Amino acid sequence: MCRKLCILVCLIAVAFLLDYATTAQDAQRPASTRYEQRTPSRDGIGKFYMGREISRVMGHQGAEWLERPEREREEMPNRLVELLKLQEGDVVADIGVGTGYIARRISPKIGNTGIVYGVDIQQEMLDLLSEKMAAAGITNVKGVLGTITDPKLSPESVDLVIMVDVYHEFSHPYEMLQNICRALKPGGRVAFVEYRAEDPKVPIKRLHKMSELQVIKEATPHPLVWVETLDDLPWQHVIVFQKIAAE
Repeated sequence: MCRKLCILVCLIAVAFLLDYATTAQDAQRPASTRYEQRTPSRDGIGKFYMGREISRVMGHQGAEWLERPEREREEMPNRLVELLKLQEGDVVADIGVGTGYIARRISPKIGNTGIVYGVDIQQEMLDLLSEKMAAAGITNVKGVLGTITDPKLSPESVDLVIMVDVYHEFSHPYEMLQNICRALKPGGRVAFVEYRAEDPKVPIKRLHKMSELQVIKEATPHPLVWVETLDDLPWQHVIVFQKIAAE
């Protein structure tokens, strides 16, 4: 474990050194030059950020896929929720909430005094979320209609933001993460849950996977510090950051 941690720290340090200049420039660039447009690949939109092509978004028409029974085996969602170390009364934002597959598992962990803001950019998904929560008798999950650049959450109102298999689809990742940080309380956490690009055995399309170093690279321009990476799940890693308090 110690050897693995040392290797990881070294890799992160190397990535920071190699990408520091590019990352600093990205933070200062206007939106019009922050992204690069190229010929799109089969599953991408042709828009690149920090060397990564952004994938296509799954529409509400594919909502049934979010509820497929295989997710229990492939993703172990209950184990994921345990890894989040939630507490009674926490305010959680589930960005890209979809049908609420993860939100309804978070709900009992935070209790009646907590709340899950289920954010999505598709009203159709929020309608499905409302139906699912009502059917399950869940009252502490609230749908929020966000935009492609802003989750529309109040400043410094959230303890934890979780994004499950969704960040790689953001068409404006810099702006979204900037506004996510704005919504976090000082010391609040962000959990990126992404299929591991480092593992060729993970049977997911390339653009729907992200490496740990790529996630860290894209978080670097923001007031976030890497806390830990958890690889307890079959196909995904959970990469956790904490918001740095303003000095």
